[in-house]
Amino acid sequence: MPRAIDFHVHVSTHEWLNGSIGPMLEVTQKYFNHTVRIRTMEQMAQEYKDWDIFGVLLAWDAETATGLPPLTNDRVAEIVRAFPEQFIGFASVDPHKPDHVEELERAVTELGLRGLKIHPQVQEFYPNEPQYTALWEKCEEHSLPIVAHVGQTGLGAGVPGGFGIAFDYGRPMLMDMVAARHPGLTVVMAHFGYPWHLEVLSSALHKTNVWVDLSAWRPKYIPAEVKRDARGRLSDRTVWGSDYPMLDPGRILDEFDEMNLGDKEEDIIKNNAARLLGLDL
Repeated sequence: MPRAIDFHVHVSTHEWLNGSIGPMLEVTQKYFNHTVRIRTMEQMAQEYKDWDIFGVLLAWDAETATGLPPLTNDRVAEIVRAFPEQFIGFASVDPHKPDHVEELERAVTELGLRGLKIHPQVQEFYPNEPQYTALWEKCEEHSLPIVAHVGQTGLGAGVPGGFGIAFDYGRPMLMDMVAARHPGLTVVMAHFGYPWHLEVLSSALHKTNVWVDLSAWRPKYIPAEVKRDARGRLSDRTVWGSDYPMLDPGRILDEFDEMNLGDKEEDIIKNNAARLLGLDL
């Protein structure tokens, strides 16, 4: 079993950094106060091996909203096949493309991806609207967990208009509605939805198919309410992630004592994710 499971890993190769988020990369680095290096997939895998961390690698398709090329499901599946001891993969589909449900089916049945990542703010869609019901039903059919970006985003931060990214699409209560309508769907609310983190905690306390993801935050900055419920009422449904390459997962884990999780720490950084993903590492 690895030291930890990183539930929120982006690809640090040129396809995502120079392609999928290219125009936003410079200002996003400033937001995170972290220099992001372009790596090969071999370098990424070696880093995760050296950290003794297993990663959930996320595809990315916001092509309709951004006009930028996706990091394809095929590419993520290729990396996972090359480094199965370091990564599993989650799919991405552009909800504006007419074949998005069929693409998810292909990503699961042909490529072996194990979940779905959505970013409603960047993809510009309201996930509770009826036209996306078939997508959530497909996730239920295959027991696919969803990692949903809720709350603010660092992408495009620090410029007028924020590259056109509107936070309204990512309000946690929209995903709460999805979870209410689809009790067979596991919704992992990424980044605990700050500044609406109390809504995320409330949703997770109300619905056992809602989980909380701590990614993109160094421990000392995580709000007290999130820390309290992570070591308390939600200790069985909280997972850790880094948001690599925007933050260094090794550094975050080195600082994790600041979470004051006590005997719940191993559940948060590893055991809960393994159980959710059905992993026996």
